[in-house]
Amino acid sequence: MWELLARDAAADTGAADASSVLRALESIDVVYTQSWQYDDAVARLAERIGASPARRRYSGIGGSVPLVLAAEAAQEIRAGHLDLALITGAEALATVRRLKKAGERPQWSFRPDEKRPFPMDMEFDPSEISHAVFEAFLTFALFDNARRAHLGRGLDEHRARLGRVLAPMTAIAAASPQAWFPVARSAEEIVTPAPDNRMVAYPYTKLMTSIMDVDMAAAVVLASAAKADALGVPEEQRVYLRGWGYAEDPSHVAGHPELWRSPAMAAAAGAALAGAGIGADDVAHLDLYSCFASSVCFALDALGIGEDDARAVTQTGGLPYHGGPGSNYMTHALAAMVETLRRTPGSYGVTSGVGMHMQKHAYGVWSTDPGAGPIADRAPYVPTAEPLGIVESPEGEAVVATYSVLHGRDGGPDRALLICDLPEGGRCYALLDGGAVVLSGAETGELIGRKVKLAPADGINHATLD
Repeated sequence: MWELLARDAAADTGAADASSVLRALESIDVVYTQSWQYDDAVARLAERIGASPARRRYSGIGGSVPLVLAAEAAQEIRAGHLDLALITGAEALATVRRLKKAGERPQWSFRPDEKRPFPMDMEFDPSEISHAVFEAFLTFALFDNARRAHLGRGLDEHRARLGRVLAPMTAIAAASPQAWFPVARSAEEIVTPAPDNRMVAYPYTKLMTSIMDVDMAAAVVLASAAKADALGVPEEQRVYLRGWGYAEDPSHVAGHPELWRSPAMAAAAGAALAGAGIGADDVAHLDLYSCFASSVCFALDALGIGEDDARAVTQTGGLPYHGGPGSNYMTHALAAMVETLRRTPGSYGVTSGVGMHMQKHAYGVWSTDPGAGPIADRAPYVPTAEPLGIVESPEGEAVVATYSVLHGRDGGPDRALLICDLPEGGRCYALLDGGAVVLSGAETGELIGRKVKLAPADGINHATLD
């Protein structure tokens, strides 16, 4: 898949000799794949495509990775250290899943001598481990519910609004030959629990979650203008990086001072727009990272764009409907944005990536118009507030800052995770006691702002409603 898409990307440049693009590569970045471990992925790909790049990198994990790789390559090109680069990534997790169901394993090439550890790019707090705060569908749901309470929305109203944000994405996926789930759906269908659309983590049903088990690949070629000229790349094929921004929020969910928004996302978006010398109103096209609705809505908030804005938030259909191939979705988003901007020359497009649990934020502004000069360097983002401390085993009263109810595969409520504000400062994780009636009530009545009593036992903080 890497080889196929590298050759497709080289041909897409419009150069007279696509093979000459591959032979001239000075850099290859391969996005980490969860499908299979190779002894030396970049070297094997370089050999397949006849390239001899001096710069060879196999990435770590995270939704923002491809956009960061593209910006880093662009910076190297601008500095005169590089003229031609390839970024590619692929997953075959659908095939891996199918083989596993059949009791088989992939029989693929060039395995390393020893299995390598998963390159997890964060350390979990001990309380996150004891309360099982691992899954993205849980952590992004926690952010979504905090945003709902901050906006003063009712629970049903908020879910209806999320459906109206997501439904147009399904229509884009339905029209895309690359989408894994090309089915247009209504807002009501997306948010309503059903036997084939169970609730996963309130407010998210299955149709509101990113799907990684896909077979997908994408690649982009980056070049200096001089190298593009030398290769004979037509001007109408070129899309330029006009602005770029990157910033990070706290790594632990409970450590976010404001759970309802992302200051780092706003800083990254602002830096990218400032670098391009434009405002959000000047942007014609968006592809906002869409693993879950909160990442889309946080991005809209960061850009100052309303949920009901007429502009589409994705060029592909987004991770739940186009498919979310591990860490490589942003490569697909970049390729799709290139195609969109070629069709609308002179317009601006914004792509965004979110890594880990709403922690790492990357933004890029793109256009067929090269602009008047290079992107100005921006000072690194400095948070205005320190992360909140996480208390492992508090006792006594606390106030619910956000929560989500997790459901089992049968669709029924299984447990509710709370993040609580403590009277002495700091936060804690806790599980809500009270059984199925209390869990169901948390999906019909607002818990945020409610007082609870905390009682730790066996490493778990148990919470009961006052």
